[in-house]
This record gives sequence, C-alpha cells and structure tokens, in this order.
Amino acid sequence: MTAPDTATRPLPPDVEQAEAAIVEHYPRLVRLAYLVLPPSLGRNRRVLTAHALTQRALPRGRRGAGSGEVRGGVPAPRGGPGGAESGYAYVRLRVLRSALEAGIPLTFRALPLRGQLPSPLPRVWGLRLFPRAGGAEELALDQWLATLNGPGRAACVLRALEGLAEAEVLRVLAEAGVADPAAAVAESGDPAHDALFASPEFDPCVLQARPTDLLRRRRFARASLAGAAALVVCGALLALPGGGWGSDGPAAPPYALNAAAEQALDPGRLVRVAPTVWRTSSRTDYSAWPARGNRADDTELLRRALAVWARPGKAVVVSATPGTPSGPPMGPPQLLFAGVVDQAVVVLLYDGLRVVRYAEPRSGTAGAALDFARTDGASADTATGLVLSRVDNNVRYLTAPWVTGAAVRDLLKPAEAPTALKLTPEGVTPPVLGPAPGGSCTSWNALSLTGDGATRLVTDLGELTPARLTSGAPGAARDVTEAAELGDWSRIACLLPSVRSHGVRTVNSWTYAKQPLPEGDGAAAWLCTRAETWQGTADRVQAQFLAPGAPLAAQAAKAEGSAACGPREPRVLAGVLWKSRAGQWYVLAAGSAQFASLSVSGGGVSGSANGNRLAVKAQEGAQVDLSGKLTDGTKAGVLR
Repeated sequence: MTAPDTATRPLPPDVEQAEAAIVEHYPRLVRLAYLVLPPSLGRNRRVLTAHALTQRALPRGRRGAGSGEVRGGVPAPRGGPGGAESGYAYVRLRVLRSALEAGIPLTFRALPLRGQLPSPLPRVWGLRLFPRAGGAEELALDQWLATLNGPGRAACVLRALEGLAEAEVLRVLAEAGVADPAAAVAESGDPAHDALFASPEFDPCVLQARPTDLLRRRRFARASLAGAAALVVCGALLALPGGGWGSDGPAAPPYALNAAAEQALDPGRLVRVAPTVWRTSSRTDYSAWPARGNRADDTELLRRALAVWARPGKAVVVSATPGTPSGPPMGPPQLLFAGVVDQAVVVLLYDGLRVVRYAEPRSGTAGAALDFARTDGASADTATGLVLSRVDNNVRYLTAPWVTGAAVRDLLKPAEAPTALKLTPEGVTPPVLGPAPGGSCTSWNALSLTGDGATRLVTDLGELTPARLTSGAPGAARDVTEAAELGDWSRIACLLPSVRSHGVRTVNSWTYAKQPLPEGDGAAAWLCTRAETWQGTADRVQAQFLAPGAPLAAQAAKAEGSAACGPREPRVLAGVLWKSRAGQWYVLAAGSAQFASLSVSGGGVSGSANGNRLAVKAQEGAQVDLSGKLTDGTKAGVLR
C-alpha cells in the first residue's frame, strides 16, 4: 500500500476525517508507533502502548482549523477529497510525536508530556500479547534498532515504512519536535534492509497470546482481597459514633492499637475520683484528686487530649521533664482537670506515673501543647499543686483538694507578711507573678499553701509541678516557717535558677557549719542546698558560703548525681578563698559534724586543723587541695 501524499504540511482535519484516516490506516500507524517506541518497554507493553497512542491520535473537537466550511450543513463524504487520505499525514504526525514523547524519562523538574502518561485503554488482563517471531534477520534488525535513540528509529521508520525521501523525513521529524533531525537521519543507517520493516515480527496487529505469571497473579489477588477487607473494617470503625480522625484534633493519624490501648483512649473510661475521697484515702497524692473544671464533661475535648497524648502530631509542642517517659498511657488515666484557663483550654490527666497537661487555644487546635511531668512517689507534701497556665511570667495553679488557703511570699523579703490569695471553688489560684525573668533576681515569689494541718512553701521552677522548699538537716527536713529559715532562704533563693527545669521535686537547705572568721571579721555560715528530682538519679547539690553582712550566699562547690548532703550521705565539705577587711587572703573550709579534722595543701598553702573548720593564709588565686577525716578515721574529699 502506498502512503498518502505528504508533500505539503498537514493541516488539522475535521475530527471525522481524522477518524477515517485512523481506521483505514490503523495497522500502518500502530506498526509505526511500535517501531519508534523504546524496546526497553518489552514487547507486551510496546504492543499495548502502540495501540493506545494510535487511538489517542484522534484530535479533540468537532472540526479542525483547516477543514473548511461544511456546505449546507452536510459533512463531506468520508472517502472523498476531504476524507481519510487528507487526514493521514496529520494523525501520523500525532502518533509519531506521542511515540517520541513516550521514550523521554519522567522527571520531577517538568510536568509530564501527554505521550508519557499511561493510557487507561486498551487493557488486557491475564494475557501477554506480542507479534509473531521472525527469523534471524528480523532479530538482528530489532537488536540494531535498540541501539538507536527515538529520533533515529523514527527516521528509519519514515524512510523504510512510509517511503519518504530524505528531505521529507527531515521535515516530518522537525514537525514532530526532534531537536536535530539531520543527526537522526544520519543515525538511521543503511536502507539496504528497509524491506524487513514490513515483516510480521513488527506487526502489532497480528499477535500471539500467552498467560501472565499465574502464581504471582494469585498472590496479588489474595493481597488485594485482604487490603479491601482492611479498608472496609477501618471505614466501619471510623463511622462509629465519636470515631474518625477529625475528632482527634492535632493528633497524628491513628495506627493499629491493642484492646488496652484503645480503652485508654476512650474518654468514657476516664477515672473520675469523687470530691471527698481524699479525706479517707490511704494515699494523699494525685490519685486522690477529684475531677474538676467547667469542661470536665466535654467528651470531644477529652478525646482530643487522649489522642494527642497517644500520638502527638508534628504541629504539637511536646515537652517532658528529665527522666519522664512521653509514651501513651497503659490504661485509662485519671482526669484531674478540664476547663478554660485564661486564653487556653487545659486538660490535666494522671496515670500513676506522670501528670500530663494538654492545652489548646479557645478556638481551634493550632498551637496545641503537651507537657509531661513525672510524679511517682508523690505525697501530701509534694502533691499540693500543679501549674495550669504560665503566661507572661504569671502562673496560675490548681491546688490540692486539701488546700484551704494560699498566699504569696517574696523569698527576698522575709520580714514581709505573705499576701493572701483567693482560691476559686475548684481550687484555682489567681495569676501569681513568677520569679523575675532574665536573671535579675530582684524578687522571687513562692506560694504558701495551707491545708492538711501544715503550711508548705512551693515555688515555680519552670515545670508542671512546683518544687517544695524545706529547711533542716538531712532526714529531718521541715517546712519553712521560722524567721531564721526564711532569712537563710532570702540569701540563697537567687541560686535556684541553676536547678530550673531539671525535674525537681524538693529543695532543702540547711546550715551545716558556722565559722568565726580570722582577724575578728565576724562569723560566716556554711549552707548545703540539695535539689532532689522525681527521677532520683540526677539530684543537684550546692555548698554555699554566707559571709557576714553579704546579701546573697556565694556558691562554694556543686555536684550532680551525688548522695552528699542527703539522708544516705549527710556529710559535706567545701572551701573558698576569702579576703579579710585588712586585705589578707585565706583558705576557709568547713565540713559537717561528721568531720574530725581538715587539711589543705598545694598552691603554696599548707595547713591542718582539728575539728570541722579550717582557716589558713594564702595568696590570691591559690589552687589548693582540700580533704578531711571523718570521726571513724576514713578520709573524705570535698563536694564535687
């Protein structure tokens, strides 16, 4: 069959003319597409893609730009001068362009071309289709075509299959979008074997059929069936009342949960303690707190809080005190509070190990926050309050149900009476100004809470649980109530920032020695401050030297994770370089009552003293070694 005349550039034909051209020349167009497509696709995929590209060559719309007028409203005959032959060059160009585009690799840098997109039709399920096998010459030709690029194969096909002259091949390739038609023609090689292009091996319309991989198809069918069943089950669960991802707010998408975990996320299973349980309970910790707040019955709020606790989304700000696990609850937790606080909605939950605070804006859930604080081992002394909100250095607390009165005391002004606070019926304090920010330490507010037969002093250290302040020797710590104890705290309160945000439960300070100073310059006090943490392994200890007349104590030594200055190891030893009013430098040292003697050496200094106090002249900046012996004769070093 001779190809239609293509001496002139094809114009877009009427869509019916294009359809007539495709139907009449369908085998030739499909063979052209099959030969131009990259052989790397495989014969089965090339066959289906060639048919798809040819069928997609039909232009859109009813009439092309060059089809002329329809006289009398009657379309031209399909076989006439305006019929199939006049539209062949146009559809051939569309098939060629699509076949060349299909060989261009997809990238993320540009949108895919139409020829690169897979076609939904035709589709053959369960069969592999490919042309009949040819001889050795056809195999050699197919292997040679695989070495060419797309434009090179197109040039071969236009010359051998379409019978076009070289000039016409160059023109058609240029119209098809080939960047260098001359290079493609040069690559197309010797026309001696052009007759082989008409071989049945390259005819995608005369096909053989074979089955696909039967075992693989069976496995795929089973996996598809299981996936469909899983989707049906998930859809049913999401359709249950109160279910669905939307109600979880800023939580991450759900994952597979076991039965216990699902119960822990059910707001209907939250533990709610009656308001009077604390009066008869054997435990006076957070487990005895009742459920309070004006949103304690808001199921949707509680559902969001539990879902975010189990799987916080990427936008949720999560914080945890050191040593506090941040995983989901093991069972239904206890509700402590749910209500509006300032400009946020706050939920406090307790699972026996941790107190968890969920907060979200009054409107929407953007900017939700989740805070974890370890509280195992709490008692009536350390479970007196929780931080509800902290806004602009103002802290609002939820107090324990046994708290009957609250007041604010500035630790730096021990002589001033505390300022009483009015608690709400639910035990919420008004905003309390926190410690002065920025390290200025011009004031340090603490909260005095009265209830259960005691008045306890607590302060905000930047965590969910306030830290209890005490005085007294290790093993005999007591609440800060005496004037002398308040006076000592006024001098060491400004050292509290060093233990801020470390999961501190209590801070105890006591005077372990008093020392007369050389040259009659008065008497100094030595204090030891121990910050015990909820995790119990990262306690922080400081030894402080308080010179007479000094407004604040100076840090003499510190240690982390040490048992010193505590019930297990109540002893402590520290030293400082001190300058007398006359200008003489001394090494001053003091130990607790367990020390029988002290000695110092190095840096040009040498001396010893019986008892737990030592004063030896030294030079400014001297570096010395300090040690002591205990009453049982064993040697002990300084706090470090």
